[in-house]
Amino acid sequence: MKKYLFLFSSLVIMSLTSCSSDDPEIVNEEELITTLKVTLTPQGGGSVVTLQLQDLDGDGPNAPVTTVSGPLLANTTYTGVTQVLNETESPAEDITLEVEEEGDEHQFFYTFSNSIATVTYTDQDKNGRPIGITFNLATTSEGIGNLTVTLRHEPNKAASGVSEGNITNAGGETDVEANFSLTIN
Repeated sequence: MKKYLFLFSSLVIMSLTSCSSDDPEIVNEEELITTLKVTLTPQGGGSVVTLQLQDLDGDGPNAPVTTVSGPLLANTTYTGVTQVLNETESPAEDITLEVEEEGDEHQFFYTFSNSIATVTYTDQDKNGRPIGITFNLATTSEGIGNLTVTLRHEPNKAASGVSEGNITNAGGETDVEANFSLTIN
C-alpha cells in the first residue's frame, strides 16, 4: 500500500510541477458592447443622420432602445462612420479602437431590405480587406426599408462576396447586430 501511495504522490507532484514548452494560449476576452452608433453625413452638405442601438444593461431584462434621428435624402451619398461602445464603463470604452486594431478579425456588414441603399467600404485591414468602420452609403429613390448592421468576429473574409459586404458566406460570430427602420425622402 505504501508503494502505491508513494507512486501516486510522485505522479501528482510531477504533474503539478511539469513544464510545457508551449506558450500558454492568450484568450481574447469578448468585450461588452452596449451601444452601436452609425453617423451618416451627406456629402455636399445637409443634416447628419444618426442611427443608434443602446442596451445599457447588456443581457439584462431591459430591451435595447433603437433610434433614428431623421430620414435620409433620396439619391444621396453619405459618408458613414460606425462606432461601438461599452457605456457601463466611465468614461465609456470605445471598442471601435479594438475592432480597428484587430481589423483582420472583424467586419461590419450593412444589409438593406427593399434595395433602398448600397454600401461601399472605405477602410481596410492589414490584408487589404474591408473592416467597415468607415464607408459610403448611397441611397436610391424614395421609399421605406430596413438596415441591419452586423459586426462579425473572425469572419472568413476570403469567402465569396464577403469583401463586397455579403454576410451570407462570412461565418464567424456576431458581436452585435442592430436593425433600423429607414425612410428615404
